[in-house]
Amino acid sequence: MRGNIAQLMQQAQRMQENVKKAQDELAKIEVNGSAGAGMVNVTLTGKLECLKVRIDPSVMADPEMVEDLVAAAFNDAVTKANAESEHRMSAATAGLKLPPGMGF
Repeated sequence: MRGNIAQLMQQAQRMQENVKKAQDELAKIEVNGSAGAGMVNVTLTGKLECLKVRIDPSVMADPEMVEDLVAAAFNDAVTKANAESEHRMSAATAGLKLPPGMGF
C-alpha cells in the first residue's frame, strides 16, 4: 500500500511539472483572430493578453462596424487560445479528466 501512495505522489508531481511547463509555453504563444475577411485582426497570447490590434483603414468610416469587427476578431482569438490551452493541458495531464473546478 505504501508503495502505491509513493507512486501516486510521484505521478502527481510529474503531472504538476508538466502542467507548469505547458502554462509557461502558453504564455509565449501567439494566436490570431480575425473578422470581416481579415479587415480586423487581433493577436493574443495563450494567456489571453492582447498584443496587438490591426484595423484596415477602409472600415474606419463606419465606427459601429469597427466595434463589431473588433469584438468578433477578439472572440475568434479567444476561441483559438482556449482550444490551444485545452490541447496542451490535456497533454500535460496525460488525458486525466479533472473534476469541475479543478481545471488549470
